[in-house]
Amino acid sequence: MTIYFYSTREQYGCFSNFSAHGFVLDDLHWYTSEHYFQAQKFVGTLHLEQIRLAKTPKEAAKMGRERNRPLRQDWEQVKDQIMKKAVLRKFETHADIREILLNTGDTEIVENSPTDYYWGCGADSSGKNMLGIILMDVCDILRSDDGTKIRNITVK
Repeated sequence: MTIYFYSTREQYGCFSNFSAHGFVLDDLHWYTSEHYFQAQKFVGTLHLEQIRLAKTPKEAAKMGRERNRPLRQDWEQVKDQIMKKAVLRKFETHADIREILLNTGDTEIVENSPTDYYWGCGADSSGKNMLGIILMDVCDILRSDDGTKIRNITVK
């Protein structure tokens, strides 16, 4: 069995970076993991705070993709770890969704995005599904904190 998620209104909508599960990370409050992720593209600039305060995760995503903003030089090297850091904090912060994630067991988790071939599976399922891989990895981290088994998945 495979768990597919995309919209926040679906059964596993809490797995989406757009889900309304805020957290504190780097001494700041973030409305969603999408806000955190997009803002990290501009660490050390005023753009970080503008994105942090965006009214919706969709707006934060749009702002983060604006190429008139000064994207950090090492973004391609650090983006996976930044996503993992945000997703882990989100699930550490919210016991209700942590239970949902832990209850997936060893089931494969796939972000069923028709347009994203990096974070999701893309329209033809040929995408990397990095968000799904990170969710499974975070599940293993949380499970190991509970003293149960770990699966060998690493995010490069």
